[in-house]
Amino acid sequence: MELLLKTCVLRRNACTAVCFWRSHAVQKPSVKKISTTSPRSTVMPAWVIDKYGKNEVLRFTQNMMIPVIHYPNEVIIKVHAASVNPIDVNMRSGYGATALNMKRDPLHIKTKGEEFPLTLGRDVSGVVMECGLDVRYFKPGDEVWAAVPPWKQGTLSEFVVVSGNEVSLKPKSLTHTQAASLPYVALTAWSAIHKVGGLNDKNCTGKRVLILGASGGVGTFAIQVMKAWAAHVTAVCSQDASELVRKLGADDVIDYRSGNMEEQLKSLKPFDFILDNVGGSTETWALNFLKKWSGATYVTLVTPFLLNMDRLGIADGMLQTGVTMGSKTLKHFWQGVHYRWAFFMASGLYLDDIAKLVDEGKRYLGSGVISDSEGLWDCGSWFVTLGAVTGSAVFLCILHHSGCERVPVHAGKLEQVTEHAYFCIVWLVESIKFSEDIEVLPSFG
Repeated sequence: MELLLKTCVLRRNACTAVCFWRSHAVQKPSVKKISTTSPRSTVMPAWVIDKYGKNEVLRFTQNMMIPVIHYPNEVIIKVHAASVNPIDVNMRSGYGATALNMKRDPLHIKTKGEEFPLTLGRDVSGVVMECGLDVRYFKPGDEVWAAVPPWKQGTLSEFVVVSGNEVSLKPKSLTHTQAASLPYVALTAWSAIHKVGGLNDKNCTGKRVLILGASGGVGTFAIQVMKAWAAHVTAVCSQDASELVRKLGADDVIDYRSGNMEEQLKSLKPFDFILDNVGGSTETWALNFLKKWSGATYVTLVTPFLLNMDRLGIADGMLQTGVTMGSKTLKHFWQGVHYRWAFFMASGLYLDDIAKLVDEGKRYLGSGVISDSEGLWDCGSWFVTLGAVTGSAVFLCILHHSGCERVPVHAGKLEQVTEHAYFCIVWLVESIKFSEDIEVLPSFG
């Protein structure tokens, strides 16, 4: 027995010695690890917040821990391009924190503030670096895109971990920069139109569709999907965006600033489907323009769910939300129309369908959606995109971790965020400097 033990010890030491010679003192694992993150680097650059607040809480760090695979269905993506949506501005200020923290920690094991440092950003286009054991549809080196759920760490970093069922192969016809501007708004529109609204390419032909807030990111994508499915689309937006929505395929365009928007809608035939990206007072009159007792549906993306949770807490907030939703649904059901709420839904399967539309040329990409600046910028050490919440101009720019290239730029005011969804494609930089007198090009989308 003693001889046997000595033999085992000698063999283990020999194995360790061989592993040391070949792998720099990393012992040869007896089983395959779920996470195979390279041991050569453990930190990465990222944009994070350490508390909720205004723009000053945003911090650029070189020392964010590189994410690892915790579950066998996850993949690690090296970020080539990411984008900022209005939800990121709201999350920075603490919007939805109660509900999102419940999703992150349903058993309330962690202490308050454990979500920090929190990385923002929902959209990503990049390359798969590592795959969990159960991932069958992707392999390292695949070019992919995804929209990360808001309760997970975001995409404004060098690497991000996502579930395999949230990922899809990137459309071949798009660059990483272009692809990163689409997933979040596309999936939000797809959820409202297809999942909640029940519309698809087989039942949409000839249907009359009204889109409120049509020149925003969700609205512009919804127009194109509806037209690809042969629907008749009426778009409500400001006059300065009318040319864009017509270019995207809208059959009728109504300027909500004209002062007689409801009168113009009354002159049109009733609608089979209404998508509301604006909310507020619109639902008090918009449902009057649906076809009664025909299965017509009104879907709004502006709901009180997260606000109720923040204001009333988890239990009371969910109760209040349920009462509100139930009462409105029943009220309008007895009036002959369907009333629905829709939310963003992360789905690789839906992104597969969207990618197919994109590659078939049914998704318009042009100067109205992605604009190119002619100049080169030296990008600097702080991020101005999440600037003032009301009034002041917001500059959105492309950053690159190894230098500057041609820079797609989107600019606007966050007070107009219900009308225009402004995107920022962000590629990380190591040293950043931002000029305040730069010229920016307006863009919708």
